[in-house]
Amino acid sequence: MFGIPGKQTLPLNEAIGARDDIRFVVARHETAVSHQAWGYAETSGTPAATAVVPGPGDMNAMNGLKNALNDCTPLVHIAVETEPEVRGGGGIHETPPDTYDTVVKENLLVERPESTAAVVEEAIAIAETPPKGPVRIGIPKNFLTMDVPLSTPGEYNREYVEGVAEPDIDAAATLLAEATEPVLIVGGGVRAANASDSLRRLADRLEAPIVTTYKGKGVLPDDPDEYVAGTLSGSASPELLDCLATADAALAVGTDFDAVATRTWSVELPADLVHVTLDADDLGNGYDPTVGIIADAGVALSELEAALADRAVRASDGTRRATAVREATSDRLDPLRDSSPPLTSVSALESVRDAVPRDAVVSVDAGGFRVWALNVFEAAGPRSYVNPGSWATMGTGLPAGIGAQLANPGDDVVVLTGDGGLMMCIHELHTAVAENVPITVVVFTNEDYAIISDQAGRDYDLSEGEYNWSDAPISFTSLAESMGMRSERADDPAEIRSTVESATAADEPVLVEIPTDPSEPQASDWMSTE
Repeated sequence: MFGIPGKQTLPLNEAIGARDDIRFVVARHETAVSHQAWGYAETSGTPAATAVVPGPGDMNAMNGLKNALNDCTPLVHIAVETEPEVRGGGGIHETPPDTYDTVVKENLLVERPESTAAVVEEAIAIAETPPKGPVRIGIPKNFLTMDVPLSTPGEYNREYVEGVAEPDIDAAATLLAEATEPVLIVGGGVRAANASDSLRRLADRLEAPIVTTYKGKGVLPDDPDEYVAGTLSGSASPELLDCLATADAALAVGTDFDAVATRTWSVELPADLVHVTLDADDLGNGYDPTVGIIADAGVALSELEAALADRAVRASDGTRRATAVREATSDRLDPLRDSSPPLTSVSALESVRDAVPRDAVVSVDAGGFRVWALNVFEAAGPRSYVNPGSWATMGTGLPAGIGAQLANPGDDVVVLTGDGGLMMCIHELHTAVAENVPITVVVFTNEDYAIISDQAGRDYDLSEGEYNWSDAPISFTSLAESMGMRSERADDPAEIRSTVESATAADEPVLVEIPTDPSEPQASDWMSTE
């Protein structure tokens, strides 16, 4: 459980403190609390819990709850609510419980103390039922100290759409088998369904390149012997977009086709489209499917594999098409692979990737460097690469890394963040030290909100570098050291590789600061140049 205690939560904290099977991790800001639980769940597949005080605590946590909702990430958020008899009277921290309805999968309020355990069980079941998501429980603070008989249900089932319509599978299999250049578009639903192996077999059967969304990145490793061509994003290369546009059929699975990944649905997809999703409302979102399938991604992939077993498949050269896209993307990056400080993000990210163990868990913040990382930083597996999806909130990388490390205590965990994003959660360096969480925090510093400054100077009557703070530089190594964290600075590729390698091998939290070029081009501009 992640949280920040308050007077209202102390009875709950006392109960937790009496147990040895719950670890309560004390954050330094409530915004980080829900991001920590998100990182835990994203890398483990199981939900974590959060606990905050009403009002300010709840509202600070809303950012992370919305992020988890967009990403279909399960967590259980316990908010200690205003007492029923005070509600509506302007009590301390009081907000109407329905304030939070739109940022969670479901918002439950305990109305009677006897039902508390039942509501908690219900919340866990809702969070874990696909499509998964965050569930908020409001528990009045005066209920926590009451000695009343608690009713506990036997077990809430986690039933959802089971199986898949056979006619839809048959139609999809026929369409895909007849395609000569099919492509697979893969979202986070495949990871949530633990269906990476089924995806690999289907890609092999169809000889189809795989294009991932933000949340699908890593569902198969970014390896030369895999079918992954790249990630669909604002910085996708023309070659990747052409791979989608020239395909004669597409299978989209585990994605809702959100406006961020599809550039507000301007990305061209083939007319023959099979769309697999658990949410019927996703069908027709920007793209009209030829065949729409409401099913779990894993179930649908398995059924399609079976349906294609006895069909003649026309496609070939899937790995060649994927390799051609990867190589063209890499060629575009060549001019940015310099080794003279200050480095480009491309050079810095590739140097970090060289040093980070292949099986490490990597938590990536939002920001300009992340857009580069979608093209540059190779993900190694379905739960080894954490980054926010369409919510794209900054300040997630560090707290999510803390959650990821606690979920994976035997693994190396590396946080990639920019200086802008880190300053939004800098307090959590202290949490890592206080809780002895041995993460490696790599911060790329350019002393600027560079994406914003770039557009401000280019498209508006604002100066170039409008939002930099080069006249008030920050020493992140000094900040980290002031909180008891070991810190290093690395300026060139050789230093980066040796420093990051040493940091990840250490059994303590370490920060590595890497200066990058504030005048480098933005990824979306550079990669879109014909």
